[in-house]
Amino acid sequence: MAVVRVGNELTRLVVLRGNSASGKSSVAAGLRERFGRGLALVGQDNLRRVVLRERDRPGAANIGLIDLTARYALDAGFHVVVEGILYADRYGDMLTRLRADHRGATHGYYLDVPFDETLARHATKPIADDVDETRLRDWYRPRDLLPDGLETVIGADSTLRETVERVLLETGLAHLPAVDR
Repeated sequence: MAVVRVGNELTRLVVLRGNSASGKSSVAAGLRERFGRGLALVGQDNLRRVVLRERDRPGAANIGLIDLTARYALDAGFHVVVEGILYADRYGDMLTRLRADHRGATHGYYLDVPFDETLARHATKPIADDVDETRLRDWYRPRDLLPDGLETVIGADSTLRETVERVLLETGLAHLPAVDR
């Protein structure tokens, strides 16, 4: 397979992974709020549930759509945050290729939250009545890390504000100007 380089040396690719209710969407929203225009959010839940309305399964169409959407935004000069549960066995190959093809800096983070904390956080979400503890436990995968140490693990003791600040600083986004689009 030919390498198709995406983005440029200035674009940043940030991948946020973790179990349900680990804070991925909140961190992504915080990054966007702090950064401003020029930061694209590529959310697994939006593309899988809303756009395609498909189940999360190996080989599902949303895997390619996440990849395509991130690549398109990078090529258009956006910094990109890809966020979702993104199980390593289903999404790992795509994420590894995307990382290898990206010309700019790429950073991966895994939000590591114990199941009891996941359960407590889930109770505050709008889907709490639709998704019970049994289903949440079925989805939960402890430390579902990508191979080769490609991710920084952030524990449940890091507040939302601390996590957003850390990601902004480590990725260099804190020092880049927002784009007027």
